[in-house]
Amino acid sequence: MAHSSSDSLQTTYSLDFIREMPKADLHLHLDGSMRMESLIDMAKTAGITLPATTVEGLKEEVFKSHYANLGEYLNGFQYTCAVLRNLENMERAAYELAVDNQEEGVNYIEVRFAPQLLMDPENNISFDDVMHAVNNGLKRAKNEYNARPDVGLTSGQKPPFEYGIINCAMRMFGKKGFSPYYTHLFNLLREHDDMSVIKAAAMELIRASVRMRDEDGLPIVGLDIAGQENGYPAHKFKEVYEFAHQNFLLKTVHAGEAYGPESIFDALTQCYADRLGHGYSLFSPDMIEDPSITDKKAYSAHLASYIADRRIAIEVCLTSNLQTNPSIGDIKNHNFKYMLENRIATVICTDNRLVSQTTLSDEYKLALDNFPVPLKRLKDMVAYGFKKNFFPGSYIEKRAYAKHTLQYFDTIARKYGFI
Repeated sequence: MAHSSSDSLQTTYSLDFIREMPKADLHLHLDGSMRMESLIDMAKTAGITLPATTVEGLKEEVFKSHYANLGEYLNGFQYTCAVLRNLENMERAAYELAVDNQEEGVNYIEVRFAPQLLMDPENNISFDDVMHAVNNGLKRAKNEYNARPDVGLTSGQKPPFEYGIINCAMRMFGKKGFSPYYTHLFNLLREHDDMSVIKAAAMELIRASVRMRDEDGLPIVGLDIAGQENGYPAHKFKEVYEFAHQNFLLKTVHAGEAYGPESIFDALTQCYADRLGHGYSLFSPDMIEDPSITDKKAYSAHLASYIADRRIAIEVCLTSNLQTNPSIGDIKNHNFKYMLENRIATVICTDNRLVSQTTLSDEYKLALDNFPVPLKRLKDMVAYGFKKNFFPGSYIEKRAYAKHTLQYFDTIARKYGFI
């Protein structure tokens, strides 16, 4: 194992070390992270036609290593969402996602998805059905893993597996074809303008999420808003985020993925964001479109300083950003370097394991091979995954869990000769 004793030199980390060290993935879409073999199997059972019926074929036609644009990247979700409108498939996908993470040393995940994309009123698949199916899969995987003799909170044991669920409202959806639920809602609210229907769906989602957390004890830990940023600013969903805020539900926002720093400012000031999804454009002042912002560099710098000072974590998804924003080009051009330089709390995440053909270990390897991250800084980065997560238990439980996890990080670092 090659490593440096000085922070000024590039430290080399093997994939074996990265896989063994404890990790948390806080930005993980269920419908973008299925096993390809399972997608093919589920489609056969459900009578859904895919563009190809083999893993190789799907890699060629749909789930590619490179995409031309965001539209092509999102193309695969029509197939994953179609097969997931089945309760058995939802439970299976959630179970397999947890197992896949456990197998590469990821012991905490926050799985996010838009329940309203998977609901099907005609087939009596309700919000509650969707949430229970997904939770049952995750809980089964958790119980199996945590029953292992090498897992526990005793010194030297692997940290237990824990998870939370983040429900996504959609920034926009069409009148037909987006999902059975959304089509049904537009039919019911014929006299409303489009934005009123979109906001009504988001408010319905957040109210139902709080109810299921409080009455059914489901670990629904946060709210997110996903979908097209440009033209659908986060401030339009201020009331939805206020409801979450007033009911102690934590908040993350897809912000700064495909729109300028104003989107991030919106998320913080209008939506009480506790974390930021992507946050890529924070260091792209040229993306600012607001004519009232005359000194764009200063605006970005002030915003970055505020985020760093408040320890608002950014969920960084490197491969996904490279695929949805081809103009970045080489990984070394990614704004992650500025996040590191400005001491921002960053958490490495996958976004979509299937669509991006990645794992959390791959994402860490990509980051650590291309940016200077000494061991102390790496441990900080890992720590943010456990300190900035939306843990479903109490703060005291969260602290104990994070402490044990970081002690285990030291155990693995010692094993590989870093300490």
